[in-house]
Amino acid sequence: MKISLKPLSQQTIVITGATNGIGLATAQAAAKRGANLVLAARNEEVLAKTVRELEESGVRALYVVTDVGRREDVERLAQSAIEHFGGFDTWVNNAGQGLWGRLEEVTDEDHRRLFDINFWGVVYGSTTALRHLKKQGGALINLGSVASDFAFPIQGMYSTTKHAIKGFTDALRRELNDEGAPVSVTLIQPAAIGTPFALHAKNYTENEANLPQPIYAPEDVARTILLAAEQPRRALHIGGAGKLMGIFSRLTPGLVDTTSSFMIKSQLKPEPKRHRQDSLWQAGQDGQVRGDQSFIRRSGYTAAIVNPLASLLVVGAVGVGIGFAVWNKLKD
Repeated sequence: MKISLKPLSQQTIVITGATNGIGLATAQAAAKRGANLVLAARNEEVLAKTVRELEESGVRALYVVTDVGRREDVERLAQSAIEHFGGFDTWVNNAGQGLWGRLEEVTDEDHRRLFDINFWGVVYGSTTALRHLKKQGGALINLGSVASDFAFPIQGMYSTTKHAIKGFTDALRRELNDEGAPVSVTLIQPAAIGTPFALHAKNYTENEANLPQPIYAPEDVARTILLAAEQPRRALHIGGAGKLMGIFSRLTPGLVDTTSSFMIKSQLKPEPKRHRQDSLWQAGQDGQVRGDQSFIRRSGYTAAIVNPLASLLVVGAVGVGIGFAVWNKLKD
C-alpha cells in the first residue's frame, strides 16, 4: 500500500520527551511549520511553560504529563490528543535516558528502569499510537541511536536498549507491511548530539560523563524527524561519523573490540563528576535544547539527506569552480 503523509501544516504531532534536547528542538521546529502539538514528559512545570510560549506565538498545543515507562500514562496521552485535536498524524517516540557504568556495577533496578524508559516507552507508544494511525494513516517515528548499531562500553545497557528498539521497529514495520497498514515506520539514529543528555544521565563512574566528538546539533535531528513525518523513510542517520561507526562495527568487529579502552576514555572527562540529580527515576532539570558542550557542529551528511537537491547544487558549483580554475591554469 502506498503511504501518503500530510504536510506538517496540516498535522497534529505527538512528541514524548518534549521538554529538552531533541524533543524540544523538534517541537519548536514543528511549530514554525504550523503543526498542532501534543507534548509529553514528566516535568509539568516545563511542559506548561513550553506550551504557553508556543500558544503565545499562535501555535495550537497541549501538554500531558507522561511517564513513558507506564502504559496507562501513554494511553492517557493518546486519548488526550484524540479528545483535544480529534486525533494525530505523527507520533514521535523520543523520550530516552542515559546511564554510564560498567554492566557488572549497575544495579538490576537501574537497568530495568532504563529499559522501562528507553525500550518499553517505545513499545507502549508504538502499540498505543497504532490503534489510531492504522485507521487514518500517518507516521510512527522511533528514536534509536548510533548505539543501535554500535555497542559502547560503559554505556552497555543503554546500547542494549537501542539495539532492542531497532529490532522492535524493524519487526513492527514488516508486520504492518504484511497487513497493508497505511503507516510509515521510521527509525532515527543520531550520533552524539549536543543536548543535556549527559547532564541528565545517571553516572556510576568517578568522572564527568562525556559525549565523544564529533557532536552534532539537535536541530539536525529535529529536521530529520520532520522529514520522516512528511516523507516515508525506513531509517535515517544523523551525523556521518555515526553511520561510519555502524559500518566499522559490522565489517571489523574484532578491531573495534580492541579499541574498548579508548572508547571508555573518550566518554569520560578528566575532572571528577559533580553530584547532581539525574533523571532516571524522576523528572530532570529540563527546558534546554542544547547541553554544555563546547563545540557542536552541523552535519553535512544530514543536510544532504534532508535536502539532496541543494547538496547536488553545491557539489556541482564546486565542480564548476574547480573546472574553471583548471581551464584558466591550462590557458595560461
